[in-house]
Amino acid sequence: MKIPFQQIDAFADRPFAGNPAAVMPLDAWLPDATLLAIAAENNLAETAFIIPWAGPEADYELRWFTPAVEVALCGHATLATGHSLLSADPAIDTVRFMTRKAGILEVARDGDGYRLALPAWNTDPKPLPAELLAGVGGRPIETRWRDGGYALLIYETMAEIRALDPDFRALKPLGDLLLIATAPGEDTDIASRVFAPGAGIDEDPVTGSAHCLLTTYWAERLGRTSFTAFQASARGGYLSCMLDGDRAVLGGTCVTVVEGVFRLP
Repeated sequence: MKIPFQQIDAFADRPFAGNPAAVMPLDAWLPDATLLAIAAENNLAETAFIIPWAGPEADYELRWFTPAVEVALCGHATLATGHSLLSADPAIDTVRFMTRKAGILEVARDGDGYRLALPAWNTDPKPLPAELLAGVGGRPIETRWRDGGYALLIYETMAEIRALDPDFRALKPLGDLLLIATAPGEDTDIASRVFAPGAGIDEDPVTGSAHCLLTTYWAERLGRTSFTAFQASARGGYLSCMLDGDRAVLGGTCVTVVEGVFRLP
């Protein structure tokens, strides 16, 4: 069996930046164990699989796998999948995806890039476990939580974010958590770094799903609905954020770096 394969750098304006994702269209779903094995073989933060969707609500069904688990939502791989489909067909401007746990997601053309509409998620102020705080490091001035395994740690400066050196070995046993460290930016309005060792990703280069929470938090703190963001990983990635009702609308560009065929026995 031959499966088309693209590797796309999302939230990137050049190769080797942003967050790489594999995009693999299927005619029908393969067994979950096979999808996970493919994602492990790809060894990227996420592999996105799509199949055609028959109903009027969406164009495709979309699922995402890390090398270790299936995830409920992945923003950068959704943007990459939208880029794959829209760049292949100049006649369409928007593509909609049915997902199993995140509802319907949409990618639309926006100038030279794309708009990605994700759910906007609120967080609640909450003390975090001591072992989690020690594992991430630094001295956050505020901590917040969203059920489902999302922790938000707010620091005073971007320099503190850059200086974090998490203990991934200590964090991994805490489970499949998305740990988001954020602070005011330097050349952007906000900055962040994101860690998910329990999902097989020590540090994620650019994380769309983290900005579902960051968009709502910073919109309230900044007192405006639109702002710029930078994820300060080694690869780095810039994006725009806009709070539009119950949607976090992220803007960014993509670059296709690999195209080929995945051979499945």
